[in-house]
Amino acid sequence: MNLFPLWNSLRIAGISTFIIFFLGIFAAYYISKAHRVVKGILDVVLTLPLVLPPTVVGYLLLRVLGPNRLIGSWFLQVFGLKLTMTWWSAIFATVVVIFPLMYRTSRGAFESFDETLAYSAQSIGLSDTYIFWRIRMPCCKQGILAGTVLAFARALGEYGATSMIAGYTPGRTATISTTVYQLWRTNDDELAFKWVLVNMAISFVVLLAVNMLEKRSYKTPVQKEDS
Repeated sequence: MNLFPLWNSLRIAGISTFIIFFLGIFAAYYISKAHRVVKGILDVVLTLPLVLPPTVVGYLLLRVLGPNRLIGSWFLQVFGLKLTMTWWSAIFATVVVIFPLMYRTSRGAFESFDETLAYSAQSIGLSDTYIFWRIRMPCCKQGILAGTVLAFARALGEYGATSMIAGYTPGRTATISTTVYQLWRTNDDELAFKWVLVNMAISFVVLLAVNMLEKRSYKTPVQKEDS
């Protein structure tokens, strides 16, 4: 059993989650403070990939990053880089697909934050940077961590957009999801089922982690003292 699809899926999901962790927090923090109309418009735009079919996301990415398209052809001519059909091409797809999960979860965490804590910190002269990293983020960390774990799980199981922009090449671009599909197409049900079990095991661990984080976030101060 060649473990490359597992390694490739983990590195794609890990890199994508690292990217959207900062992008999602940045967008969620500033959009949560925006005017209601601006917030509504940006919220729709940034959440759109969550409701679009993954194949549509993949198609749109090909329209932008394909070797015959504006950005794709420019990278190919200037840097000699082909932005599609490589293992890291899948990162473009997974970042777009999982960003709304991180954004929505982080925004919910920031909007539930008690702003009186920030006002109190400002009244004693603490900087906005200090307040964000030492007060706001610790208070919102459970929701943000839950969003991060969910985004990682979604990236690990991404198929539609990934298959369109990265394709399937054994030992080069294959992921768990694309490997399962290719094995099913070639009637290798036994190996396909093994990869399904691997994916289910990872997903089980991820969802267990999310549940644990949610229980900790809903734990009351009294319960914490009793424990």
